[in-house]
Amino acid sequence: MQLIRMRTATRVSALLGALTLAACVPPSPEPTLVPSPSPTPSPTQAQPEAAPPQVVSPSFDNWMDAPQTPGDWTYVAEAGETLAVFGTGNTTDTVDLILRCDPGSRRIGIARSGQASRQVEMLIRTETQDRRLTASPSASSRPLIVAELAASDPLLDAMAFSKGRFAVEVAGVQPIFVPAWPEVTRVVEDCRN
Repeated sequence: MQLIRMRTATRVSALLGALTLAACVPPSPEPTLVPSPSPTPSPTQAQPEAAPPQVVSPSFDNWMDAPQTPGDWTYVAEAGETLAVFGTGNTTDTVDLILRCDPGSRRIGIARSGQASRQVEMLIRTETQDRRLTASPSASSRPLIVAELAASDPLLDAMAFSKGRFAVEVAGVQPIFVPAWPEVTRVVEDCRN
């Protein structure tokens, strides 16, 4: 029995030692509350930059349906010539088209603003007729492409009396659609009198 008591005492001592040792170990820290994570935003795809709006030039089945080129006609009488000048302002930089009467030669020049290094085709469109003319670069300080007609040419009447407008097209230059105002008729009449 003594042996049983010794064994029990040894066991109790070992147990007490283990408990004492356990008492020396600091308790594990209380878990700290971590806020629950908010839903992680899903990565957003970078939105492509909006493409700049594309300017689409309208197309027309008939040149008469195209919008008129912005501008007005002005009649100018100078020594030795008269002019009908079409443009958006009073400076030579804003002039799109010039009809010039040279009374001495009885010829009318049709000058379109633009540059050319050689002769090009100029197409005049009116309500009643279309005609292709040969135009040449002007030797003036302002870049012009010029075609000439006799003052008696019926194309000039077609331009003056075209239903509201006529068109001038030159290769390499934006076509223009101009009103058939009295300034055109006046310059033609200046060269016929």
